[in-house]
This record gives sequence, C-alpha cells and structure tokens, in this order.
Amino acid sequence: MPSPHSAVSEPSLPTHGSAPPTTTTAQEAAAPTGPAQPPRPTAARNARPAAPRKRSRFRVPRGVRRASGPLGLVLVWFLASATGVLPESVLASPVDVVQRAADLIGTGELPQAIAASGRRAATGFLIGATIALALSLTPGLFRLGEDVIDASMGMFRAIPWVGLIPLFIVWFGIDETPKIALVALGVTYPLYFNIYGGIRSADSQLIEAGRMVGLGRIGLIRYVILPSALPGALVGLRYALSTAWLALVFAEQVNADAGIGYLMSNAQQYFQTDVIVLCLAVYAVLGLLCDFAVRLLSRRLLAWRASFDGEGA
Repeated sequence: MPSPHSAVSEPSLPTHGSAPPTTTTAQEAAAPTGPAQPPRPTAARNARPAAPRKRSRFRVPRGVRRASGPLGLVLVWFLASATGVLPESVLASPVDVVQRAADLIGTGELPQAIAASGRRAATGFLIGATIALALSLTPGLFRLGEDVIDASMGMFRAIPWVGLIPLFIVWFGIDETPKIALVALGVTYPLYFNIYGGIRSADSQLIEAGRMVGLGRIGLIRYVILPSALPGALVGLRYALSTAWLALVFAEQVNADAGIGYLMSNAQQYFQTDVIVLCLAVYAVLGLLCDFAVRLLSRRLLAWRASFDGEGA
C-alpha cells in the first residue's frame, strides 16, 4: 500500500544531454507577454557623459573690458593727431585737451561750470521726473486716465522739444527758467512711456493670483503692479538722465553766463577746439557717471529678478 507521501514526487535530475528544467513563478506566469524589446546598441550602453568644458584660468576683468572701447578711441585719436592725419585746426590732440583741462581746473573755471550745469540738470530732472511719475501712474492704473492722457502725450512726443527753445524764451525770458524747463521737458517723455509701459506689461496671472489670496486694489498696486513696472522704470531713468545732459547742451547756449555750455559758446567764438572737446568730454563723463549709478541701483532693486546676464553667450 503506498504511503501518503507517495503522491509528492521528488524533482528528477536532468539526464546527460537534456535541457535543464525551467521554473516559472506565478508572477512571471501572470505577466502579459508583449513584443520583444530590441537590444540596446553597444555604443549607447558604453557611452559616457561628456566631460564639462574647461574654462580658461585667465580672464580679463570686466571693468578693463568695458574701458577698452573708450581707451581705444582715445588711442586712435592720439595717433591720428601725432601723425598729422588729424590737423590741430580741425580737432585738438588729447594732450592739448588734457593740458587745457588742467589750466581751467587751476583757475577754477571748470569746477564752477560743472557746478552750475549740475544744478540746472538736477533741478530740471526733479521737475520732469515728478511730472512723468504723476502722468504715467494715472493712465497706467486707470482706463479713464489712459483715454485722456496717453493720446495727448503721444502727440506732444512727436514735437521736437529742442524746437521749443524760442517759445520758452518768449514765455520765460532768458534767465534760468527756460533752461530748466527744457531739461524737464526732455526728461518727462522717456520716464513717462517706460513707466506706463511697465505698468501695463504686468502679468495678468500674477494679478489674478493676488486677487485669489485676498489682495485688494491697493495691495495689487503695491505688491504686484509696481514691482512689475520697476525694470521698465529703471530703463526709463537711464534714458532720462542721458536726455537731461543732452537738453542741457542746447539750453546753455541760450544767453548763459555760467556752465559748461557757456565755456563752449565762448570757445566757439575763438575757434578753441580743445575747450570745445573738453566740454563735450565733461558732458560725456557726467552722463557716464549717472548711467553707472543707475546700473548699481538696478542691481540692488532687481536682485529678486532672475534675468539673463550674458554669461556663456
């Protein structure tokens, strides 16, 4: 009589020449069969990630690179004057300009002229910036203000503001007022259009998100709209400062008794090209310093804003 355990048979060992038995688990049996995957190419399996590109150890400081352009122009100017390609009657050499600058600094004429021009530029800029800020916020934040103000600003912008000098003389006389008014007018337009454009370019999704978290009209203006308009406002500030010095060049030609333009007007009568070039260089340096100050301000105020800085391009 067979034992109860006789039903369970021991696994038979494979005989010589026969294939080994295959064992299939329940999971493998339940897995659906699909099309066979193609074998991965050997090159793809053996591929290694590309090594990072090595950067050069020696890098020219950025300040040196930015100064290379103006210094290169001065060098070309000096070589052209020294070789006689650029006659002194046409344009004085850099050496003569530097020597005349030292003479005017020693007599105090140049510092006094810079101070007088600086007061006019600062006063006109403050007036123009105040007007531009008030005019840009009104149409930027309110649709009625846009309908009333923006079309008029676009119309006045088409008028050459330099051509208004005779009219300013009729209105304000020939003292300091027309000079300051011309600077203020030149500052108003770039600030207005950049601030207004920055306000209207605010992301509508951010505004909707602000409303969902419970921000009211004042909260949206303070925390969403004005920060979004800040980059455009800083760009307009750079344009406005450069325009202020440009307007001052024309304004100080009108019966000025002090300032950089006054030195240029006197030098024009006596064909002193070294003084004229010196005054133009002073205007350029003052404008460059203002632009540098705005760039530093932009870095501090826009530190929260990730933007492309040209690295790697």
